[in-house]
Amino acid sequence: MTKEQHINHWLDGAQYDWAGAEEAFNAKRYVHCLFWAHLVLEKIAKAHWIKTHTENIPPKVHKILWLLEQSNIDLGEEMMNFLEDFNDFQLEGRYSDYVGNIYKICTTEFASRQFEKVKEVRQCLLKML
Repeated sequence: MTKEQHINHWLDGAQYDWAGAEEAFNAKRYVHCLFWAHLVLEKIAKAHWIKTHTENIPPKVHKILWLLEQSNIDLGEEMMNFLEDFNDFQLEGRYSDYVGNIYKICTTEFASRQFEKVKEVRQCLLKML
């Protein structure tokens, strides 16, 4: 596959997962929504990583902020701080011992704020590609 095809592979996956995040939000399954939203941003970050590196296979990591930093992407302090905190949602979906904590804080208001911020970051990252 070409570099462009590798990038499109990650973007297609991000688009597919975006639909899942929106469906989960509408169904008020907020923890699932934010887990899928994390996957979306992670996949877009991996597309950026591929774009800026000679390799076409990104590292097998889930840290969005790290991937962006490795790609020389700076979204500004506010968004970068958000991404650092938002990384917790990849843990919640993968490791059951974290689940109890997140269900306590993942209210409708909290999830709505987080999801709106994800939408903003997503749009910024897609425009930068």
